Amino acid sequence: EPLFERFFVAPKKVLLWHQSKEPLLALPKLPVPNLKDTLDRYLRCMKHLLTEEQFNKTQNIVMQFGAPGGVGELLQSKLTERSENVANWVYDYWLNDMYLNNRLALPVNSSPAMVFPQQNFMAPIDSLRFAAHLISGALEYKTHLDDRDLPVDYARGQLAGTRLCMEQYYRLFTSYRLPGPERDTLVAQESSVMPEPEHIIVACKNQFFVLDVMINFRQLNQRDLLTQLEKIVKMADNEEEQLPPIGLLTSDGRTEWAESRSVLMRESTNRDSLDMIERCLCLVCLDDASGPELSDTKRAMLMLHGGGLTKNGGNRWYDKPMQFIVGADGCCGVVCEHSAFEGIVLVQCTEYLLKCMIGSPSKLVRAASVSELPAPRRLRWKCTPEIHKLITSAADKLQRMVKNLDINVHKFHDYGKGFIKKQKMSPDAYIQLALQLGFYRCHGRPVSTYESASLRRFQQGRVDNIRSATPEAFAFVKAMTERKNKMMELLKGAITAQTSYTRLAITGMAIDNHLLGLREIAHEMKMGKLEMFKDEAYLISNQFILSTSQVPTTVEMFCCYGPVVPNGYGACYNPQSDHIIFSVSSFHESEQTCSAEFVKCLVQGLRDVRDLCNKCNADLPCANTSAQKTKYPFIKSSSYCSVLLILGLTLCLCT
Repeated sequence: EPLFERFFVAPKKVLLWHQSKEPLLALPKLPVPNLKDTLDRYLRCMKHLLTEEQFNKTQNIVMQFGAPGGVGELLQSKLTERSENVANWVYDYWLNDMYLNNRLALPVNSSPAMVFPQQNFMAPIDSLRFAAHLISGALEYKTHLDDRDLPVDYARGQLAGTRLCMEQYYRLFTSYRLPGPERDTLVAQESSVMPEPEHIIVACKNQFFVLDVMINFRQLNQRDLLTQLEKIVKMADNEEEQLPPIGLLTSDGRTEWAESRSVLMRESTNRDSLDMIERCLCLVCLDDASGPELSDTKRAMLMLHGGGLTKNGGNRWYDKPMQFIVGADGCCGVVCEHSAFEGIVLVQCTEYLLKCMIGSPSKLVRAASVSELPAPRRLRWKCTPEIHKLITSAADKLQRMVKNLDINVHKFHDYGKGFIKKQKMSPDAYIQLALQLGFYRCHGRPVSTYESASLRRFQQGRVDNIRSATPEAFAFVKAMTERKNKMMELLKGAITAQTSYTRLAITGMAIDNHLLGLREIAHEMKMGKLEMFKDEAYLISNQFILSTSQVPTTVEMFCCYGPVVPNGYGACYNPQSDHIIFSVSSFHESEQTCSAEFVKCLVQGLRDVRDLCNKCNADLPCANTSAQKTKYPFIKSSSYCSVLLILGLTLCLCT
């Protein structure tokens, strides 16, 4: 996520905890931007994305909305009042709008995945050892969360050192997305009455098993966990006990799944099974092998949707925030339900697990004695003909989704963020411009672009949007495509514009959350749908044809997700020092998109921008000086040049 920082002082306080469990200073509250600033930025962001006629109409609507004494000022005052009475004025609005109101199915459309390095399992027991080690690490991480001794995150980058909100971490293992007919609910297991969950759910061959991680007040070690996993595999292989793939229902649209869940809840057996899943710490999905080809692209697909009914699509429960996938063929990763936390929290957790596994390889040779360990329990389901019909319907829709997803994972090896930093440019801003250039060359137009920006420097902070399709970016990509003059000047201007908007976004001054807040306040005041939010420009502004996110890692893995609109792209990137990993997704059903073509244009754009930088550096007089400094290390400062100047003057005078 963008790494520009700013610190605000706020009168009201929220406490975090660091390693010594002492309260930290308060985080500031999210500020409410100035109304005029937001409306001016909105017009500037949209002008080059609209026709002249569309823009003139929008300009008049915005002027009327923001007029002195008008509806905009009224809504702004109500929003300011709200900000004084809640910890974060946009949190509920944003959560509902971004996730809980969304009726699309979670796989591909909402749930991102982290793809782990390909594992080399030589025998079936190896995958179970890996799973046992992974579970052990997750339990250790959960202990850190329970003890509140997880080190507090601090912002990095330009103004490093600002403390960040840690609230999202405490939802990793304690939350659940409950489907609703019109809106889902993010449920947190925070009741002091109900006991802490002490079990995980293991999915194997579309069956679900309860694995207690605490037995006789003792947490199972890796050897115990391996023993239990072996039992689960044997139980899952018993064809006489196999039940329908209920997990497929969670891959359906949210309204459909809510209705199916209501049908399931009629039977007490199903209610008990649902309760065990909804209160578990996490899921571990033991997947069957999915085929011989396990490229990065193939593994990304399998993480996002499981391959459908014929593979591991039913071996999931998408409502749970953390689903660890361990494939028998070494295809491993984690799928997350995104409403509970952002990608950086998922990265921190999974990096902790992978580093633990790399740092202390499992020494399990054989399973422990089974005498003291009770067998895991298979979850039972009572399935009526109606439920069988619902499962079939969900399976058909998932299969269409599998066929529709067009994903391309590309490792760009020509250079990485090391080269970009040498140009004294922000790697994130540089890559965003490359994405704009790639899209423009592929489609010949600029489009509304979403880039997530962290708001964790504020209480309950989630994200706002960096609108990367700036006017300066448009001028640059147009010049690059048409090979006009002053391309380097335009590149620097576009980098500056992207950096400036990033700063606005992470300090709470971007436009998207603010406009959302004004819209929701109007709804609460029963004003009806205002012209401002019915305007075609507002609809275009929220159709993010290009949805992007930087998800950097320090271990070998990458993130992937689907597009957010039918005719769009999802573009996730992971910049490393000498290479960049891109995961680009789109839908085959759209005649307007093609992931392979977009990646091709993106790669060419990255090379062209590099060549532009190299050419301009070679043409600069100071570039030769820099090269000479590298070649002759004794040229270290201006004092050397001063000596040469004095010597030259002396020789001239003597002559």
